[in-house]
Amino acid sequence: MNYDVTITIALKEGMLNPEARAIRHALANLGFPTEDLSTARLYRITLDAADVAAAEAEARQMCERLLANPVIHHYTIEVE
Repeated sequence: MNYDVTITIALKEGMLNPEARAIRHALANLGFPTEDLSTARLYRITLDAADVAAAEAEARQMCERLLANPVIHHYTIEVE
């Protein structure tokens, strides 16, 4: 059965995020000051799996083996 999986990967608290800092600075220059800003990567993947648990387990392996660095990233997985 096909499952739509959404994986969101972001930097852990305390990690430097130069991309977010640059965006926040640019927004302030445009007149949109912000208190805080962070960035994240979003992956939408369709998987063929036996059930929701199998789809989530496969997505977790993708994160641990390629998509995320567990030292600096945290991630969430949503299966539909």
